[in-house]
Amino acid sequence: MRKQYTPESAARDVEQVIRLLEGRWKLLILFHLFGGQVQRYSDLEKLIPGISQKMLAQQLRQLEGDGIVVRTVYPEVPPRVEYRLTEWGQALCPALDGLLRWAEQNDALAAG
Repeated sequence: MRKQYTPESAARDVEQVIRLLEGRWKLLILFHLFGGQVQRYSDLEKLIPGISQKMLAQQLRQLEGDGIVVRTVYPEVPPRVEYRLTEWGQALCPALDGLLRWAEQNDALAAG
């Protein structure tokens, strides 16, 4: 059964979700992981020019802590670390696609 929202609780919960996705690089990381993509740390570094190792690690840790990304370390030398979305994280894809479709309805945003 779905949660019943009031305008206040809906606004509060949406703000909380937006805070989970805040960060200059989080959405870009997510888009590289959508569709069941599994990316190694070094591949994410290459896919996201301009991100520092420290910032990539920090953003991935936050996404992992929030249950959006899962980190797998393989006991190899050197260690191989891979990232993928959790089922809950993958469920963000249609929501973000919906936001993009919504934004396209605004001519000013669509041109940008």
